Amino acid sequence: MMTIVGVVGDVAEEPLDRAARPTIYVPFEQEILAFKRWSALVVRSAATDPRALAASIKKAVWAADPLLPVTRLRWMEEGLAGSLAQRRFTLLVLALFAGAALVLAGVGVYGVVAYSVAQRTHEIGVRMALGAGGRSVQRMVVVQGARLALLAVALGAPASLGLARVLGSLLYGVAPTDVATHAATSAAIFALALLASWLPAWRASRIDPMIALRAG
Repeated sequence: MMTIVGVVGDVAEEPLDRAARPTIYVPFEQEILAFKRWSALVVRSAATDPRALAASIKKAVWAADPLLPVTRLRWMEEGLAGSLAQRRFTLLVLALFAGAALVLAGVGVYGVVAYSVAQRTHEIGVRMALGAGGRSVQRMVVVQGARLALLAVALGAPASLGLARVLGSLLYGVAPTDVATHAATSAAIFALALLASWLPAWRASRIDPMIALRAG
């Protein structure tokens, strides 16, 4: 029979992405199971290099009882890093794949717009022969790429919100449907599409009208 002497708040003893479990703290001398008869001490210091405290901590413990073993000295940063190591690795791999997908999307937009410009060489030549300036041609091509990007964002945003729930178990402190994150991603994809459209637009504005008309 044990007497409850107090209730404490939640303590993150497991990885930070897990909820706190019900825990009972038992006095060291009343612990029945031998393998559980250990204790952990947390030391807070203003020292710039906490590793310099290792010798002082051992000395203080052994002053109380020279037979007490002092093992597994770890700093808070190391404990947090070890707790989240697997999660960080998984997210790093996903970030690499996401970056590769973003690059492929940019290359795809560039290829589509460049092919469209090649198909419209004669039309662009006619426009420039009739007085259209280079900036007007650039604007026309970039607007075409922007329309493709807007269509992609309009179709991809709802799909990403649905698929984000699958990754919910990998997130901590961020909701899978975080609006700011999805908005920033959509803006990045749109900006990349505009950048990918600019090079074909610049090339189109440099087309010689006479050569373009002959190509038709």
